Amino acid sequence: MPDALAWPCPAKINLALAVGQPLPPDHPRAGMHPIASWFAPIALADTLSVTRLAQSASSHYTITRADRQPVDWPIDHDLAVRAHRALEQFLSRTLPIHLDLTKHIPPGTGLGGGSSNAASTLLALNQLFELNIPHITLARIASNLGSDIAFFIDDQPPRPALVTGLGEQIERLPPLQLPILLILPPFACHTPAVYRTFDTLAYQPAHLDHACTIARTADTQQLFNDLWPAAQLVAPQLTHIHARATHALSAPVHLSGSGSALFAIAPADHASTLARALPECIILSTHTLAPTD
Repeated sequence: MPDALAWPCPAKINLALAVGQPLPPDHPRAGMHPIASWFAPIALADTLSVTRLAQSASSHYTITRADRQPVDWPIDHDLAVRAHRALEQFLSRTLPIHLDLTKHIPPGTGLGGGSSNAASTLLALNQLFELNIPHITLARIASNLGSDIAFFIDDQPPRPALVTGLGEQIERLPPLQLPILLILPPFACHTPAVYRTFDTLAYQPAHLDHACTIARTADTQQLFNDLWPAAQLVAPQLTHIHARATHALSAPVHLSGSGSALFAIAPADHASTLARALPECIILSTHTLAPTD
């Protein structure tokens, strides 16, 4: 078996996201929100390399931003590290590694960087140590770490999917070929804060069935995100950024996940127009991933 593996950690966007009411207090997962969401992987990615160490060695981790500066959170809190330790606990054995992760996906943007890191760590370890653990079992191991991780546990790159339940029900869908312009504001949205705010708003019936229909028919003309009103309250600057982006592109602009990233289905040659309209934001031209990528 190989001594080291490099593994991509692609970002995702939520082309549609419907959010239900939180589960009641007597439910085992009280407070969690059922969803129906159309996920698509995109070419923006973190880079992960994992090196197997001698069985007597201790694992160590190098996690940095794109400029190779250390991340500003405790290493033990990183989802890649937590995924490694969850797998060790599941197996009741140590898997000594050096994990090197470079993060290009900004945290707090709704692009799933941490979840992708966790999934890629599990997939890489599964191959590196020849564990032969089925994907469904890897997803179960990760279920307590984050609700988006199961989407990324797939052949590489992960296929688009309709994600329902609490993120554990994955219906894979055909590949998409969409040009994407990403708008990255100079601030993050904290997912728990967005959901807490969502719970304070006058509840509108969830569009769960609508999201399922949009995903299964690949209807990119009816994209929506139920968290948009809450995200605007958590980060009021989003409203102005969204308005300027929509005006500059003359096209719909959408929130990914709980934000703060916005996106539009638009070709790369519109990026300069968007950059002029939003000088405070980072504009990235990317695309949805297909098996040939």
